[in-house]
Amino acid sequence: MDNFKEIIINAQQGDEQAKTKLVNDNIALVWSLVHRFNNVIYDKEELFQIGCIGLVKAINKFDINYDVAFSTYAVPIILGEIKRHFRDDGAIKVSRSIKELNQKIVKISDEYLMENHKEISIEELANILNISKSDVVLALDSRYFPTSLNEIIYEKDGSTITIQERIEDKENYPLIDKITLQEEIEKLEPKEQLLIKMRYFMDMNQEEIAKHFKVSQVQISRMEKKILEKLKKQFII
Repeated sequence: MDNFKEIIINAQQGDEQAKTKLVNDNIALVWSLVHRFNNVIYDKEELFQIGCIGLVKAINKFDINYDVAFSTYAVPIILGEIKRHFRDDGAIKVSRSIKELNQKIVKISDEYLMENHKEISIEELANILNISKSDVVLALDSRYFPTSLNEIIYEKDGSTITIQERIEDKENYPLIDKITLQEEIEKLEPKEQLLIKMRYFMDMNQEEIAKHFKVSQVQISRMEKKILEKLKKQFII
């Protein structure tokens, strides 16, 4: 472990030889996660390269004080890099009609929240749009890229490995979630970061936050909802 600490510190200080060793030592981990994505249009080699970008980010960000295995820490970062590529590149294809329906739902939902100070129900959306509730749910779900910790990421000779099995130190799940959440919060706009910290770290209610920002409580509610949806997408892994 002491040797690993020395290598990770050297890598973070710019030692390319140390960084190359860490990458080579974790190539199997990247491949195991790449094999999870069987139904996408990308070549596995391309996904491997993207996964390696995530691995390098994990190397650069890893803190030896986390007291958690590096592989455990690296998994959500590598997966996040691959998922981010899918979202940015539009690899998950959604029909134009569903996209348009989703846009209508967002507009109606925002207007309803402004007027009634509460969320609109699936049934109400279905009635307004004159469509089935299942169509509403389909349109809402289209904005997310679903995966699961229980899904198979590697299979050979009849043996399989799931993401959950690959992350062996299960008692550290809360720590990993906390680390990942903190990293995603840091990617938010300064105003969004402040709202989340006031709401969930300082236990302030929406009305108190609204007074601080000099806006209405409804506006804070809408902002909070959008921020939470943005953060939620990073945790669907």
